[in-house]
Amino acid sequence: MDTNSKYDLREWKKKLANFERPRISKSVWQLVNSLGPFLILWGLAYWSLSISYGLTLLFALPAAGFLVRTFIIFHDCTHYSFFANRRTNEIVGIVLGFLTFCSYEQWKNSHAAHHAGNGNLEKRGVGDVWTMTLQEYERASKIKRFLYRTYRNPIVMFLIGPLYIFLIDYRFNRKGASKKEKLHVWLTNVTLVTILVMVGYTIGWKAFVLIELPIFYVASLLGVWLFYVQHQFEEGYFENNENWNYVEAALKGSSFYKLPKVLQWFSGNIGFHHVHHLNSRVPNYYLERAHKSDPLLQEVTTLTLWTSLKSLTFKLWDEQSKKFVGNRAIRVYLRRNRQAHHSKM
Repeated sequence: MDTNSKYDLREWKKKLANFERPRISKSVWQLVNSLGPFLILWGLAYWSLSISYGLTLLFALPAAGFLVRTFIIFHDCTHYSFFANRRTNEIVGIVLGFLTFCSYEQWKNSHAAHHAGNGNLEKRGVGDVWTMTLQEYERASKIKRFLYRTYRNPIVMFLIGPLYIFLIDYRFNRKGASKKEKLHVWLTNVTLVTILVMVGYTIGWKAFVLIELPIFYVASLLGVWLFYVQHQFEEGYFENNENWNYVEAALKGSSFYKLPKVLQWFSGNIGFHHVHHLNSRVPNYYLERAHKSDPLLQEVTTLTLWTSLKSLTFKLWDEQSKKFVGNRAIRVYLRRNRQAHHSKM
């Protein structure tokens, strides 16, 4: 396949068309084997409070895994890929949004913006990890540099950020939101508060927090990590609008996160992220099959649990080398440019 054909969206649409058709039996079964164990484990965690909180946490950990899997179903619903019927996707998505603390309409729109502008330097900022280029960072003020470094600090991004995003940030409307999206956000908030109050008064607030907090915290942390690592790797992809290509962004700017089978199952196959970005209408349970259907899909950047840890060191995108760089490269670049500037004076 020549280069132009390799990055032709119409060609990939044809190739992946057979994987777009969701099967009701698979979708329903995935709902059952995700929500069912989650609710059972939640109930066991409540039962175990009177025995040992250590036992409660043992139930909470796999429950967090099932919540991640539930979020992937929610995510598929926002793409209208989980069910053939559009309305069914919306209803199931809205309901699952209460479990994941997300407004269906808000998340659907911001995530669609992420897909439409993934890797486009002119379309950063909506549904993305804040990413500056090395050249932008050099020109930035000290305050903006400090804010950016704080944001990209692993402690902030993965230990503080997940709860902030899901519990606080998603409670407010984003700039430019439509009236429908704004209404969905506030209705979601009101419904969430109602559900929390009912559960809190039924089982007691202390019990609720002791169970829900570790489950939700671990699940949100894992979710943020998955989203981060699938786009923040050394051989990533960023281009200016005039040079940007949707297929190239999917194949070069989205990783294949090769996880152990059990983690692949809990993460709903989202590690096949390049396939998902090529065609978001492929339901999660067909992503692996689609990945194996074409050798070109197996040539993308592959990350493992071990190699993905290197992503923690990347801070800025270098427009010149077309790679993510870490602190050492940033210091060298800034020092060299300062010296060059002083030599001209």
